[in-house]
Amino acid sequence: MSRAVSNIRWSMESSSDDEYVILVCTDPDSTETDTCKEEDILVSTRDILSWDVPTILRFHTIKVEAHRNTCIEQSSYFRCLLSGSFSESCSDSIFINCNVRALIYILKYIYGCPLDITSDNFLLLYEGALYFGVERLLMECKTWLSEVSSSKGVQSTQIKMDDLIQIWIHLKLASVFILDLCTGHLARKFMWAIHTDSFRKIPYDMLLSSVNHPDLTVDSEMHLSDALLIWLESNGENVASMIKVEDNCNAILKLIRLGLLPLWFAAGKRKTPFFRELSEESLDLIFRQLNFPPMVSQDILEHDDLHHLRIRLTDYSEKVNLSGCPQITSAILLLSLTPSSNLIDSTLRKISRQFLLYPERPRRYNAFQQCLSQTLSYEAVKEVDISKCRNLHIRDAIECFSKSFPSLRILKAAYLLNIRTTNFLLLLHKKCPLVCEIDLTVDITPLIPALVSVVSSNPAIKPLISGETSDIRYKAVDMLSFHEFGIGPPLSNITKLTLEGRTDVCDLSLQYISKSCVSLCHLNLRGCISVTDIGISNLICTCKKLNSIVVCDTSFGINSVQALSSTIFDRGKHLSLYSQEKLLNSLASNLQTLHVGGCKGISESSILELMSQTQLLKSLSLRDTDLVDHALYNFSGSSLEMLDVSNTKISGAALAHVICQNPSLKCLKARGCGNLVQENNNYTDKREYFHELFAELGKMCRLEGIDFGWNFSSFSLKALEPAVTSLKTISVGLGGMLGEDALIRLPTICPLVEIVILNFQVISDIIVMNMATSLRNLQVLALCYCFGDISISSLKSSMKNLRKLRLKRVTPWMTNDDLVILTQNCGNLVELSLLGCPFLNSDSQQIISHGWPGLVSIQLEDCGEVTANGVTSLLDCKAVEDLLLRHNGPGLQKNFIFDVASKLPLLRKLSLDMCDASEDDFDIPDYADRHFLSTVKIARCKSQRSAFDSILGAGSRRCVHEESLVLVWNSKDLIRTVVKERL
Repeated sequence: MSRAVSNIRWSMESSSDDEYVILVCTDPDSTETDTCKEEDILVSTRDILSWDVPTILRFHTIKVEAHRNTCIEQSSYFRCLLSGSFSESCSDSIFINCNVRALIYILKYIYGCPLDITSDNFLLLYEGALYFGVERLLMECKTWLSEVSSSKGVQSTQIKMDDLIQIWIHLKLASVFILDLCTGHLARKFMWAIHTDSFRKIPYDMLLSSVNHPDLTVDSEMHLSDALLIWLESNGENVASMIKVEDNCNAILKLIRLGLLPLWFAAGKRKTPFFRELSEESLDLIFRQLNFPPMVSQDILEHDDLHHLRIRLTDYSEKVNLSGCPQITSAILLLSLTPSSNLIDSTLRKISRQFLLYPERPRRYNAFQQCLSQTLSYEAVKEVDISKCRNLHIRDAIECFSKSFPSLRILKAAYLLNIRTTNFLLLLHKKCPLVCEIDLTVDITPLIPALVSVVSSNPAIKPLISGETSDIRYKAVDMLSFHEFGIGPPLSNITKLTLEGRTDVCDLSLQYISKSCVSLCHLNLRGCISVTDIGISNLICTCKKLNSIVVCDTSFGINSVQALSSTIFDRGKHLSLYSQEKLLNSLASNLQTLHVGGCKGISESSILELMSQTQLLKSLSLRDTDLVDHALYNFSGSSLEMLDVSNTKISGAALAHVICQNPSLKCLKARGCGNLVQENNNYTDKREYFHELFAELGKMCRLEGIDFGWNFSSFSLKALEPAVTSLKTISVGLGGMLGEDALIRLPTICPLVEIVILNFQVISDIIVMNMATSLRNLQVLALCYCFGDISISSLKSSMKNLRKLRLKRVTPWMTNDDLVILTQNCGNLVELSLLGCPFLNSDSQQIISHGWPGLVSIQLEDCGEVTANGVTSLLDCKAVEDLLLRHNGPGLQKNFIFDVASKLPLLRKLSLDMCDASEDDFDIPDYADRHFLSTVKIARCKSQRSAFDSILGAGSRRCVHEESLVLVWNSKDLIRTVVKERL
């Protein structure tokens, strides 16, 4: 935004020459040897409206004929100089030592020319107005900065970060008012500032002032912490030169509300400079909060205003991100919404503390309502994320959102099994009717019918949940029905609904959704195994605005295809398949996203029917279906950006057909397609044919992700070179063979790669070292079942950005010493997977937990004796969500599942093997004692006699897989299933 500045044009009528003065200004930044500048120019304010400023600025010296009285009246500088006792007051010309551009701007303003104040010229105008004493321009500048700095919304005008810093630096001694405006602007736009290139250049005192500002607006305490750490790391040398360095760092870091950090973030910063002690303090606070009740720590409530427990909220907050904070409770949420001044009242403070200390007492609801009546409203908040907030009472939370966030549009509540889908939607329907996007994702069950062979399955009896009877009203929350709120008016605002993985979603749930969410555009039911084809088809028939459907690994089948293929205006009648009206008006014709991967209920003819109608698709997944060439040849779309045809029977010719007509393709997945290369009379060599396919792809597209297997080779990669210069992900699976030369050249061909997944490839030290040193953006490295010789040398290169590392059957030599080296060079891992490291032992646990304290996923299989003495140190990785321990030594106690679930607050997935049970069995926790667990997989092995028993002796036996016990919890019950597969 620019501010037009104008004033009354002062009279410049003809008058005697003695009423004019020549102002002489030489550019102070130019030198005598500056040949780019011409010598001088004379201009007059009489024709100031026609000044060609760029031309004037080309001169070394400018001389301006200016009306003496006008200058005196408008500027205190000229008033003193031209009408005071200075010798210049009687002179026909005076010399001015200032910036030439500033003088021109000041004169144009004084003489009434329109002037725009912008981020680019503010500092020049303000300093010029300050120097020449032009009070009205000073006020205009202050007004502009005040308006800009107090504006709301991401679309509002913002001062450039570089300009803001320069204003602060140049005016820090001149104007407290301006500095306050700069501080306030940075505080209110902190999330914007974090993502600018200039954030690291912010002066320390400016940063400290903004973080201290009451309007500091961040999405979460994690964003603030991360920003401060980035600044400290980038200014290490400057910080080190400060007096009392430790005090300076602590002064700003102590402003972080450590008890509100996500658990995974706090755990992961244990090794970070500047944050080690604060990380431990944060974890201590989080776990003390998680112990409410019965182990109540009174000192956590030591501050009268409970400031350290209050989530940051201001009038400028648009997002509230609490994801990954299991310590967040309804009491903390309510406390954060209550004005600090109200807590001065002893009665309310007492109620708040009781609610914090004893949230489940019978009188809890009255206390909640009394506090809720005192809360503030934050109308700017549009999005809230409470994913993984396992201790947050959902109904309380929705009550708070309804009262304090009236403009809420997006609500994310992923990985929460205490939510029952239909009940939640009913509650949201009543309390927050403006919400248009909802995310209730949970982990996909491993019991996808098409992938497992079930031996037996039965629901376990659900015991009474602890505390369930303590409050009859809140027990009723889990018993909501259609009759409590009634269907009522439709949830017409819901446009995006994500229910991925929810096994409590059934056809009845879809019936409610179809009747209520009439404006639904995006639906994600991936892995919802409890819904039927009929249920999905009925929903599709009702929701006529659907343009994005994700139903992978569900019962989506013929009925659903018919629903998509029917015309929008047709109430049940199905027109001829090739009817032009049907092709143009069917629901399928409007789809932009269609993911039906793994849906075994779709026949070849059904896929053909879909492909003939989906002309607008941008994202298509048909993996693991009965897709054949004829269907792809019938696809006429030209807007595809993502295509997944993995594990299908398509040929290279059919794939080429799609590629040729979709030049915007960015991601292509075709792993497991064994028919890509077929016998062709026109080609004597199959590789030549395949090369042609990828040459075409290289000409047409600019890819960001590829996933191939059979027949993918170094020739293929070479042909793809023009298309993969911006590649971010490359995955090569069984049947593909890149070769050493291609893998060595990979960083040169694809310098921006972030994810490298190699399965069954020939690798060597030089390949891995080259990737580690050359791919600076590498975040995921997976080497699985690869051949060749690699040693610890290949992992000695620093990979600071690496977040996920999978080494499966490629490091059989790995010892504890090697593991230490790995922790030193890949210190920021959040996921670690090791398979086949027989020389590791129980000491490896401490190396892992000390080296990677922020691990979210740990998978150790066939790793020597890691668990031979039980699991202790590994549990110091407090943020683990996925834990796999198999064939690492029989030291796991019978109560291991309950023990590990109680000590790892975010643990959702656990995979074990009965071979590691010290007592040949594991106790299964009941529903109440499962904590946050959603899936437990226990593989069982049986001893099988070897064919070489006669040679090796009668006692020689080997363990082979027999079956797997899978325990899956949802919002209602526990399902125990035995399957033949090793899951």
